[in-house]
Amino acid sequence: MSGLAAAGALLLGLLLLSLGAEWLVKGSVGLGRRFGISPLILGLTVVAYGTSMPELVVSAAAALEGSSAIAVGNVIGSNVANLGLVLGLTALIRPLPVEASLLRRELPVMVATTFLLPPLLAGGGVSRPEAALLLLGAAAFTVVTARSIPKPAAPEEEAEPPRPPRRGAAALALMALVGLALLLGGGRLFVDGAAAAARALGVSERVVGLTVVAIGTSAPELAASLVATLRGHAAIAVGNVIGSCIFNVLFVLGGAGVIHPIAADLRAQAVDLSALGIVTVAAALLLRVGRALSRVDGGLLLGAYVAFLAVLVVV
Repeated sequence: MSGLAAAGALLLGLLLLSLGAEWLVKGSVGLGRRFGISPLILGLTVVAYGTSMPELVVSAAAALEGSSAIAVGNVIGSNVANLGLVLGLTALIRPLPVEASLLRRELPVMVATTFLLPPLLAGGGVSRPEAALLLLGAAAFTVVTARSIPKPAAPEEEAEPPRPPRRGAAALALMALVGLALLLGGGRLFVDGAAAAARALGVSERVVGLTVVAIGTSAPELAASLVATLRGHAAIAVGNVIGSCIFNVLFVLGGAGVIHPIAADLRAQAVDLSALGIVTVAAALLLRVGRALSRVDGGLLLGAYVAFLAVLVVV
């Protein structure tokens, strides 16, 4: 891909990402209101699964091509980007309140999956049996989260039911699906353009996976979270980030590993895993303190991500 083509792919990818995020958030919120599903649950499941699809596609393709460093680096780098770049930038734009249920249930799961990575990779990579267990974990998390959806109140208990959205369920579902398709297509174009530019500059596969590919595959999370925040749906923004971090380890690494075993060198990933551990703990503590993310907290997370990028350049 030439330099002009790479720039064109980047610009078109960003355009599709912005349109896709707008439609995905509108469709998801409308469906949630119609069926009584909270924005947090939507962010943790539907939006998080959808925006994690680029990571799955890229990691699976990289594993099949024998580029395990990109497959693993994409997962680690995407989670660092989700917590540092996406969550930090989103909180900078508008402070994010955090629901107590997320602190009680999903936040500990995110921390646990993060610290599952070092022992998992210590054996030299992810085998198919290990990958299958990760996928089972993703399924279990989804089931438990779905079961937490409150049952609709009886008519006599509902003093003033929320007004259903003007669009029908089918139209809202179509809007969400088209938005997701635009997000995936835009993310793919962004990754292709950015990776071509980086490789032309002689950047290593590990760094490409941790930065260019990770940021590109996290672009749907960033677009969806930014749009959700600007539209006043902070729960979707936070749930999307937390859910995506969980699915990147369980669903993406598990799915890629089932397709093709993934080789990994724990020593080569030591700096990357350390950065992920630090950012994860920092984000978890900031989320718990005050049960909200302030603009200062967002600045700290974004600063941590910039420091991570600087370390990659030096190391």
